[in-house]
This record gives sequence, structure tokens and C-alpha cells, in this order.
Amino acid sequence: MVLQKYNQHPPFPRGIIFDCDGTLADTMPLHWRAWQVIAKRHGFSLPEERFYSLGGVPSRDILRVLSTEQGVPLDPLAVAREKEAVYLPLIAQVEPINTVVGVARENYGKIPLAVASGGTKSIIEQVLEHLGIRELFQAIVTSEDIVNQKPAPDIFLEAARRLGVPPQFCRAYEDTDLGMKAIQAAGMEAVDVRKLLVKRGA
Repeated sequence: MVLQKYNQHPPFPRGIIFDCDGTLADTMPLHWRAWQVIAKRHGFSLPEERFYSLGGVPSRDILRVLSTEQGVPLDPLAVAREKEAVYLPLIAQVEPINTVVGVARENYGKIPLAVASGGTKSIIEQVLEHLGIRELFQAIVTSEDIVNQKPAPDIFLEAARRLGVPPQFCRAYEDTDLGMKAIQAAGMEAVDVRKLLVKRGA
């Protein structure tokens, strides 16, 4: 077995990119509550385990898949807006994921920072404002800014482009398998927040 002497990525990134839901902000249980309301209203099924496995996928895309699979006629865009309306009042309950927010605060003003989220711009902006961290980020890229969603690398590549940093010099933080695949496909250093939180006992 040949051991690699050097890491693929430099020890100090030139830019850092963060997912939002489940990475910077503890929003996933609140999103799950909103999804339960919408599923009951429209007569489709979305088990909790599957919901978490689809972290990072825009609501409209989840709804398209569920409509096809379950034979439930839905207007994905309209129902996604309904889900957003149910979620909006819950933003006031969102708490920061302090371990990751701490990374952003530590690097603010030293290197450029961005958010790359499968959510919508209005919602993500409101969550970041609620947490008092919007000013930390030079760029906010959401599902509305790109065509191919996670696990495609596009959202992270666009965030790097807006930061003016080549992808190979970026580090990105994610909390889902789809997000991790997207980061790796973009050629960036990937940090799995789930492991980070377990390690730090957060």
C-alpha cells in the first residue's frame, strides 16, 4: 500500500463555502414539521428518514419525484411555495450550529466566505439575518441560481466563482451525503459537519 505523503488540498484554504440548513443553521427539524403539514394536506408520503436523505434537494424537485412515484398529482412549484409559507413562521425558532458558525466567524475578514444552499434565496437570507450572521458572507448562492442541483457540483462551483477563488483552493462544509458528493465533484476539500459535531460533542 502506498501512503500519500501530501494532502490533495492545501492546509489553509483561500475561500470557505458553507451549506446552510443543517450546517450553519439547525433548521432541519423545523423543515420536517413543515413537510408533515404539506404531506397531510396533499395526500403524499414523505418518511422522516427519506426527508433527511434528501437534504440539499430543492422542495420543488422533491415534490416532482414524490408526485411521480406515488401517482399524486401536484403542481411542484405551487406546493413548494405552500411549504415555504408553512416554514416561514418557524424561522424565529432557528438556532445556530455553533461549531460551524464559529468557523465562519473565525475566518471572517481573513478569507472570503460564501453560502451554497439548496433552499430559496428569500428563505436563506432570512435565516442568516435571524442568526445575525448574514454579513459574514460575501456571496449567497441558492437553488435559484443554478440549473443542476446537488449532488451536481454546480452550486459550489458558482459560489467559488463569485468569491473569485479557484475550486481546488476552497474548503466546503456540508451535512448530507448529496452535499458531500457535490463538494467532491467540484474538486474542493469537503468537511462533513456530522463528523465534526460528533468529534466535538456538539
